[in-house]
Amino acid sequence: MRWTISDDERLVTVVAEGPVGLPDIEAYFDAIIVAGAQPYAKLLDASSMEVRLSDADMMAIGARMSAYVKDQKWSGGPAAFVVTSRTNREFVKRFDNLADSPRQAKVFQTVDEARAWLEELKLQRITD
Repeated sequence: MRWTISDDERLVTVVAEGPVGLPDIEAYFDAIIVAGAQPYAKLLDASSMEVRLSDADMMAIGARMSAYVKDQKWSGGPAAFVVTSRTNREFVKRFDNLADSPRQAKVFQTVDEARAWLEELKLQRITD
């Protein structure tokens, strides 16, 4: 997993390629917290990701996300997930359900669709 955090755009862009396990996801969470980027929009391109997580790993992720939400450390900007396989789609759904976050989240087939949705949400916030 690699990511960029743009303070100007208030956007975190993540590309997950190849095998992704619990240490990778924990490193991402740590980077987001340290950077103060929790409220930023997230665009996660998982179209080439190979999920390597056990049920126990998923529960650890869910517990961590729930703790962030409860402690209000993760106010959670909208999340756009790009997935192209059934396995990754199931991971994203499970991840989002375990996180129990009030943020908006949606799954897309392409990065362009995901970016367009995040831009639309940004424009809605500006006009509200």
